[in-house]
Amino acid sequence: MKIINPANGEPIADIPADDAASVARKATAARAAQPAWAAVPMVERLAVVQRFRAAIVRDLEPLAATMTREVGKPITLSRNELNGLLPRLDFFLEQAEGAVREEHVYTGGGMHEEISHVPLGVVANISAWNYPWFVGCNVIVPALLTGNAVLYKPSEYAALTGLSITKLLHEAGVPPAIMVCLVGAGEVGSALLAQPIDGLFFTGSHATGQRIAQALAGRLVKIQLELGGKDPMYVRADADPKAAAESLADGAMYNTGQGCCSVERIYVHESVHDTFVAHFLATVASFKQGDPADAGTYVGAITRAPQLELLEAQVRDAVAKGATLHTGGARAPGPGNHFPPTVLTNVDHRMELMREESFGPIVGIQKVKSDDEAVALMNDTRYGLTAGVYTRDEAAARAVLSRVHAGTVYWNCCDRVSPRLPWSGVGDSGIGLTLGVAGIQTFTRPKAWHLRSPA
Repeated sequence: MKIINPANGEPIADIPADDAASVARKATAARAAQPAWAAVPMVERLAVVQRFRAAIVRDLEPLAATMTREVGKPITLSRNELNGLLPRLDFFLEQAEGAVREEHVYTGGGMHEEISHVPLGVVANISAWNYPWFVGCNVIVPALLTGNAVLYKPSEYAALTGLSITKLLHEAGVPPAIMVCLVGAGEVGSALLAQPIDGLFFTGSHATGQRIAQALAGRLVKIQLELGGKDPMYVRADADPKAAAESLADGAMYNTGQGCCSVERIYVHESVHDTFVAHFLATVASFKQGDPADAGTYVGAITRAPQLELLEAQVRDAVAKGATLHTGGARAPGPGNHFPPTVLTNVDHRMELMREESFGPIVGIQKVKSDDEAVALMNDTRYGLTAGVYTRDEAAARAVLSRVHAGTVYWNCCDRVSPRLPWSGVGDSGIGLTLGVAGIQTFTRPKAWHLRSPA
């Protein structure tokens, strides 16, 4: 499989890919090895993850450089992802043992009742390219800590990073049959779905997630799907328009807008709309676009070349229906997949820009007259991943957010993920969850024990 640098179109590497036969062999080996891994004491599995964490710290610079080369993420943001992963690993290390501890729920009349948490068994993880360390480790680390074997297919756009994750886990002490990296594109994913797995954890597009759900529907396999978003934000009349603009510009353009929870549509009360837009445009103009290997670059490359046409099509559609294009709007000239930060106003919900996921450095800003109008527009979507409100009034923020259909909500912040909170979606944003204590337990099944003492 060829690995291409999306920032300049140059080849990086040719690596061997899996096929259906190798996927089947590795799945069989994982099934055979999993009971022994589940029998390893938790303290030893925790020590393995501690060593994995230390290796990330040790190798952070080359790991960041690899990620930048293959996905086009600016090098500073690649370092941010790896450094941001460390507290996430710390959370798993701190919480894993308690999350799966036996629960003694009743004793009386000679009967004792308890709950144990049993590993699912063999877990398949089809992962994403936009945050390959975050998204991969959200599944891999708690799955391993709870005693599962993992068949991990990184995105073909982040295969070198996937191999790096696997290599460091092997060096840390995870047996090769327990942590398996499957390299390839869609056909390898299809071969993985054909295996006798006990759980499927996927992050990616709604269309692919739907196909996975249909493929596994007849087998009653546990499925977690983290899919797309069309994440809305609302700026109330009492918000600080400058502070809100600076925060939301970062939320829309960070990682070149290639995030499930990137800000994709903004509703602004008419009383602060013009001031907000002026500050938003000024902030966006300060973002440097260019070579992702340059530490000063903030907006890097679009990882997947086909996304350039989708972004241009959304701009064409919006402008044709009356939107005002302030900046950007078309792919940058020259080699590589570059699209400048793009901002449109006078948008509405007739436009694809405000309805379908963009997954790029593009955002529409719509003027509203009231909280009720903002809430109605925020909920006018098939997605429901994140949503937020900017206001000085916490009670007003809670009132708005309680009416918004989303798995995660924000007050005066955006584009944020915490390991302490579950990550889930509503509607076409997916089913199941990762992160939080529940995101550790999701890799187990509860086993109910009824224990009667002999008379």
